[in-house]
Amino acid sequence: MAMNFDQARQNMVENQVRPWEVLDARVLEVLGRLHREDFVAAEHRNLAFADLSLPLGHGEVMMKPVIEGRVLQALDLQPNDHVLEIGTGSGFLTACMASLAAQVTSIDIHEDFVATAGQRLAQAGIANVTLEVGEAVNAWQPKGLFDALVVTGAVFQIPQRFLSWLRPGGRLLVVRGESPVQHVLLLTHEGNGRYREEGLFETDLPYLAHAAPPRRFVF
Repeated sequence: MAMNFDQARQNMVENQVRPWEVLDARVLEVLGRLHREDFVAAEHRNLAFADLSLPLGHGEVMMKPVIEGRVLQALDLQPNDHVLEIGTGSGFLTACMASLAAQVTSIDIHEDFVATAGQRLAQAGIANVTLEVGEAVNAWQPKGLFDALVVTGAVFQIPQRFLSWLRPGGRLLVVRGESPVQHVLLLTHEGNGRYREEGLFETDLPYLAHAAPPRRFVF
């Protein structure tokens, strides 16, 4: 029997995302409208709405739906916001943010991720996204500042350059710490180099390139 994706999508929103304290109506509407199954590999379509991190290749994963919901709610994206995403991955979170904000710039170190995400976004009719290939921790540099910045891979320490890309009032959502217990943080730029830090929840994600903990030698 063919899977009813529309029903599965609504079940995901009502039985997974909403119970995880995601109550923002705009976020729930986007998650219930966008076709998550079109942003996963063909062999994973029937798992698109499961409470799982799905493999993407290169050791990367697509975040669980509940994590995506909490991330989107915490960012509190507004219609005029310009967003930077570090780690395009499947392109699904990119699509969600583009549906909530004015413009999204998304960067990924893997060219195939960027190419595939571009195709998926075009098929979904989402045009307010700029995709770039680059390494964000040490090399890539944006052309401007952003209202929100989301990092979809973990970092052992937050690169100072990420904070410098925020406008005053801008928000940085990042996963920091050492696997298997990492902390999702929201940092708000209060101006004059001050950042308010709020801990949200715990998770465990693969590290960004060049952002893993230093190797420890065991004798």
